[in-house]
Amino acid sequence: MKHKIVVTKDLNFYPDQKERLEKLGEIKYYSDEAESVDVWLDRCKNKEIICTGGFGFKSDNLYKLKNVFISLPFVGFGVLDKDKLKNNNIKISNSPGCNKEAVAEWIIGMLLMYFRKLNKYNRIKEFDKKEFLESGTSLFNKNITILGKGYIGEHLGKICKGFDMKVVFFKRGDNLKDSVKNADIIVNCLSLNKSTQDLLDSDFFNSLKKGSLFVSTSKSQTYDIKELIKAIKNNILIGAIDDTASSDIGDITSKDYKLLLTNQKIFVTPHMAWNSDSERRKANDIMIDNIEAYLNKKQINIVI
Repeated sequence: MKHKIVVTKDLNFYPDQKERLEKLGEIKYYSDEAESVDVWLDRCKNKEIICTGGFGFKSDNLYKLKNVFISLPFVGFGVLDKDKLKNNNIKISNSPGCNKEAVAEWIIGMLLMYFRKLNKYNRIKEFDKKEFLESGTSLFNKNITILGKGYIGEHLGKICKGFDMKVVFFKRGDNLKDSVKNADIIVNCLSLNKSTQDLLDSDFFNSLKKGSLFVSTSKSQTYDIKELIKAIKNNILIGAIDDTASSDIGDITSKDYKLLLTNQKIFVTPHMAWNSDSERRKANDIMIDNIEAYLNKKQINIVI
């Protein structure tokens, strides 16, 4: 009997990826995002294997499923109730490292734009020579502390060393304040878990070196956005760069996005740092790798 597999939304498969997937079972494709979490749940009913985006998966409807394997084409999955998943025999795999190049490139691109003011001088029609000569700041020799040494953090560190930046990593067990005390730039690449939730609080932001810059591609549950804004207003931070990672992709109406927009010194994008052809290819390949391994009873990338 063929395995029943559902793809709950358009996951932008390449032709060879669809061919791989279709060899594994009977596939039901959906081309649109479910209009509600209940619709998402209905799409998953009577399926053994689920390929899905974040919508629906990140709701309590997840715990209504039973005896399923879920393969995710992304990394972050938030905090899940392990007991409920175990009781319902729900197995979950993610795609570690799929976005490391794309997100690291976004960080470097935003840093260059921020410090070199590249956006300001694109297609200019008026020129203030004095302002122009005072505007650019190099990344060379800057102290950068990267919070988290996972796939993204480690890859970013390699790129930063190529710019002759001085790189420090903060890892679990390290002293947080000691790690950031000399930092000109702090980059939040933390995964969301019990040890990182609410880690970057008022005490953290007040401990930063005056004139530093805060960058985040991590879930907002790891840091306090209001305290970040307060640190800018108190002239501790010169500004911030944020990809609003807790919001849905492209969501310019989310609470976090609107809050970040309230301060002109914050560069903010609507959760798009991951968006590149390399991420699409790698994420779907790993997602299908996970399914193949599951069916061969050699599970990989299991997060729950």
